[in-house]
Amino acid sequence: MAHTQPVLDLSPKVSDEVRKTTCYMCACRCGINVHMKDGKVAYIEGNRDHPVNKGVLCAKGSAGIMQHNAPSRLRAPLKRVGPRGSGEFEEISWDEALDLAVSWLKPLRKAAPEKLAFFTGRDQSQSFTSFWAQNFGTPNYAAHGGFCSVNMAAGGIYTMGGAFWEFGAPDWDRTRLFMIFGVAEDHDSNPIKMGIGKLKARGAKVIGVNPIRSGYNAVADEWVGITPGTDGLFILSLVHCLMKAGKIDLDYLARWTNAPVMVNGDPKSPDFGLFLRDAEGKPQVMDRATGKLEPFDKPGVRPDLTGHFRKAGVTHRSVMHLMAERYLDPKYAPEAVADTCGIPAERIHAIAADLARAAFDEAIEIAQPWTDFRGERHETMIGRPVSFHAMRGISAHSNGFQTCRALHLLQIVLGAVECPGGFRFKPPYPKPPEAHPRPHSKVTPDAPLDGPHLGFAMGPEDLALKADGSPARIDKAFSWENPMSSHGLMHMVIANAHAGDPYRIDTLMLYMANMAWNSSMNTSGVMRMLTDKDDNGDYVIPRIIYSDAYSSEMVAYADLILPDTTYLERHDCISLLDRPICEPEAAADAIRWPVVEPDRDVRGFQSVLIDLGARLGLPGFVNEDGSAKYADYADYIINHERKPGIGPLAGWRMGEKGLVSGRGGVNAAQIDSYISNGGFHVVHVPDEAAFFKPWNKAYQDWAVSMGFYDSPQPYIFNLYSEPMRKFQRAAEGHGDRQPPEHLRARVKATMDPLPDWTPPFNAAEAAEFPVHALTQRPMAMYHSWGTQNAWLRQIHGHNPLYLPTKWWARLGLKEGDWVRVTSPHGEITVPAAHMAALNEDTVWTWNAIGKRKGAWALDTDAPEATKGFLLNHLIHELQPEKGDGLRWSNSDPITGQAAWFDLRVRLEKAPAPSESLPAFPPIKSPVGTGPDQLRWKVGQ
Repeated sequence: MAHTQPVLDLSPKVSDEVRKTTCYMCACRCGINVHMKDGKVAYIEGNRDHPVNKGVLCAKGSAGIMQHNAPSRLRAPLKRVGPRGSGEFEEISWDEALDLAVSWLKPLRKAAPEKLAFFTGRDQSQSFTSFWAQNFGTPNYAAHGGFCSVNMAAGGIYTMGGAFWEFGAPDWDRTRLFMIFGVAEDHDSNPIKMGIGKLKARGAKVIGVNPIRSGYNAVADEWVGITPGTDGLFILSLVHCLMKAGKIDLDYLARWTNAPVMVNGDPKSPDFGLFLRDAEGKPQVMDRATGKLEPFDKPGVRPDLTGHFRKAGVTHRSVMHLMAERYLDPKYAPEAVADTCGIPAERIHAIAADLARAAFDEAIEIAQPWTDFRGERHETMIGRPVSFHAMRGISAHSNGFQTCRALHLLQIVLGAVECPGGFRFKPPYPKPPEAHPRPHSKVTPDAPLDGPHLGFAMGPEDLALKADGSPARIDKAFSWENPMSSHGLMHMVIANAHAGDPYRIDTLMLYMANMAWNSSMNTSGVMRMLTDKDDNGDYVIPRIIYSDAYSSEMVAYADLILPDTTYLERHDCISLLDRPICEPEAAADAIRWPVVEPDRDVRGFQSVLIDLGARLGLPGFVNEDGSAKYADYADYIINHERKPGIGPLAGWRMGEKGLVSGRGGVNAAQIDSYISNGGFHVVHVPDEAAFFKPWNKAYQDWAVSMGFYDSPQPYIFNLYSEPMRKFQRAAEGHGDRQPPEHLRARVKATMDPLPDWTPPFNAAEAAEFPVHALTQRPMAMYHSWGTQNAWLRQIHGHNPLYLPTKWWARLGLKEGDWVRVTSPHGEITVPAAHMAALNEDTVWTWNAIGKRKGAWALDTDAPEATKGFLLNHLIHELQPEKGDGLRWSNSDPITGQAAWFDLRVRLEKAPAPSESLPAFPPIKSPVGTGPDQLRWKVGQ
């Protein structure tokens, strides 16, 4: 009998069309190819032409199809009809929803704009949302950075004009030694994975510093299981070793940093501790050739690191003198810090030797001439092939800002910033802190705010204070409690509004901020605050407007819901004005566009703000005749100019002789050009400008042509922070603005102008609560978004608490056991698991896996709701009572970043309950519960 082969289509038709856009499953913002079949999304793959991911796509990105089709998607505007927190709503039309919002907001703008608090979560349109809030006139605006990583951003910008991730990246092709500190796997995951792959292929060494060995740390050549909150001490010990051995780049420090700048040493002078300046206000250095004081940027000057001189009986010394005096102190020796950091002294010495060997014995040189800002021509570029990356793990502590500055100090003394093989800035960075806006808070009824809400305070004169010295902002950002809070304090908004401290608000407007669950400390307390009523029976926070695409926990606590689209259904702008996708060798931006139209009555939140702005008559959103200035967000992206020639997108702008990049006029076909090019635009940095950007004349000129700034902005790195010294000087009793008495000592102690380390504020709790407790974000999830996703839930359906061997054995635990975890604030009972690769006094869990019953269209007995949990229940937005009559914010005292990772707990074995505790009653979902199985068959 003849063998008959079945008829198989060995090359089935995959899709009818491929539409290229930008992923939104994390903040990496990779390029994706969305395959369409019969007008629907068939599947998603990476775009090989995209500058961020070059075709690589992670589990989150691939699972975007499930996010787009999630049963938890909101379907129409909603108005609350039951008690707040009940989840009882009725669907209303958009006109009714917007009319209701206007009826609440318009009287506020006329009389008291500060009564609106508008805060956004992990969105990527902050230049636009801040523009809207500024034109409304409220000072109360910020995004989520205050509870995420402001210490990383502010620490980097104040010290060297840029920071990790969105501001810069390692030179993956040349680095010989790569150190990562406190990095979870959800941020920048594809570029880091690709970069580590390059390092492994070349035999470069990777050292991971993290209490937890997962993800990147698991593939590191060396893992350093540090004690949480001690990274700054470890880093300064490395600086001590390098300085003591003479393994620092003296030429780099003299040329490109303020190490040679002279500091006023006269205790009787009002400028004591500030820089000596010339008549034009320029910091002065001592010239090695002449021994005279000269401006730091004078052509031909050779700054002397050892500069000092005596005048009128007073000796003035260089910053380098102060650094040597500070960091050569034996208290930073490895032998002195080993027990605190949990790292043997000999290992600290060995890591310091590794850094020195890579930086100096393996130095590289590129035959590329360039000219510096002093006019000196260099024939080559010298590289120190050492690079670092850090994230939330080192910054989410009460000492996080100084820890981040300490890490940048380590980079700089090695000469490993903006050189071949080292850390490199991404356009539009580097920018000195002085090039950024200052914070503004002056409120005028029926008028815009007097300037941008957020920025970089350069001294007490920039604080957001009222005439009586009280905070002008509801979150107390830029007050004496948190003077340099560049991203605001989102975690304090609800608590402060509930307490009426510093004042009451009328309307809380949130976007993508799940403040009733995983985005709040003291979660159960926040839920009570959102539902609490005053003596008149009115809600303490009278009105809450919320926008989200999904039925999150926060939805139940709002009065009005403005449903957002999914990321495949709207226009978005990944802008150089905001959170760009650049790489060190190129400036890039991107868009999202509606590859499919919504099948629900939903609208992109940015377009909703455009509509609200027009209805409210906000400047910037209406024409002179009162008509709407923009039809929707896409119209805004094309036609808005922040200043002449500078708009949200830098590509395909109109020049005098055709299309240009950077500065240029409005181009009505701009978005079409992006779509035709795969959704992104790239313009490369000239070869001569590729390195030494802060001091490279070619880069500075190119940056001006691109519109990053209006004139060249060369600067030197701030190892010694003069703005911090100004705040400290005020605390010492100088100047017109001084801190109140109860804050004077704290400001003086924390505002040290040289990076320093102090124990976290809760160190005194160690005896009663001996264990550190951390959360870490898994690579397959991003914030809370992924745990409703049918594919990603199969990777992380619930989360145990991981215990190290020491505590697993001490408690006599076995597989399947549960533990009771108690903090100074609360208690949880959760499943336990054993993990050997863990700091011996640290427990941890995956973040945001646990869900509230009834949310996200999940079944009430879903594992996320029964075996999942949050550590948030153990953390309070305020520190425990200290007996001084005050309640201090659980935040970094400099920037206000939430100190999530200062949490300390005690552990005990517990009987297994039926579900994780605390357990909350289910909330009613406006979208109901999703089906047991999700299946899509697109096309034939």
